[in-house]
Amino acid sequence: MPAEVPTIVATSGGWTRRELGGIDWAGTAHLAVELARVPRDRAPRVTYLGTAGGDQRSWAGEVHAAGERAGFRTTVLDLFPMPSVPDVAAQVLGSDVVWVGGGSVANLLAVWRVHGLDGVFARAWEAGVVLGGVSAGSICWFTGGTTDSFGPELRPVTDGLGLLPYGNGVHYDSEARRRPLVHELVASGVLGETHCSDDGVGLVYQGTELVEAVAEVPGKGAYVVRREGPGVVETRVEPRLLRP
Repeated sequence: MPAEVPTIVATSGGWTRRELGGIDWAGTAHLAVELARVPRDRAPRVTYLGTAGGDQRSWAGEVHAAGERAGFRTTVLDLFPMPSVPDVAAQVLGSDVVWVGGGSVANLLAVWRVHGLDGVFARAWEAGVVLGGVSAGSICWFTGGTTDSFGPELRPVTDGLGLLPYGNGVHYDSEARRRPLVHELVASGVLGETHCSDDGVGLVYQGTELVEAVAEVPGKGAYVVRREGPGVVETRVEPRLLRP
């Protein structure tokens, strides 16, 4: 039973640090699994892509351990030095949820396109596989956003997959340059309407409509930034607080 409509959960969250070390899947990732409507008689099939971080094997181990604790059947899909599964399209299309990690969104997009994943993800989204991710794994689904892919100074990226026809601003409250750069890019027309998330906040889309914002921690926000005249208007979207 796939998601009822094409669904994306784009976040500046998804992970939580464990007191004893390692990570666990956090509320926004669990929400993605819930939206996938997985039958109760089997474990959710979650495919994780760490392309943006260079497919680090140590992190893949953390992802597998977190998935085991959460009761997920987790597959880490590496693309370096070659795909780690025999049929990349079949792996993606056979998933309930695809979750994408952070890192370089510019490198991620280039590598995905070499392997034809841009088309595969469009097919999966339309088929009801829930797509999601954090940071670079959020921006990739949009037309573009702000990124440190090119160096320490934030710059725009404008060649996202475009499943969602908006810009995307991640880490809106934790990196000082993110908000003003989004405003500049929207005001200049480099980005269109842009949807932004504080750390720990997720944006939930059904089709291309933003249906709600959710938060893993209280006091956080989501924002819609639109061009108006020579400037911009930023509207706060109050998130629904997820249960721990």
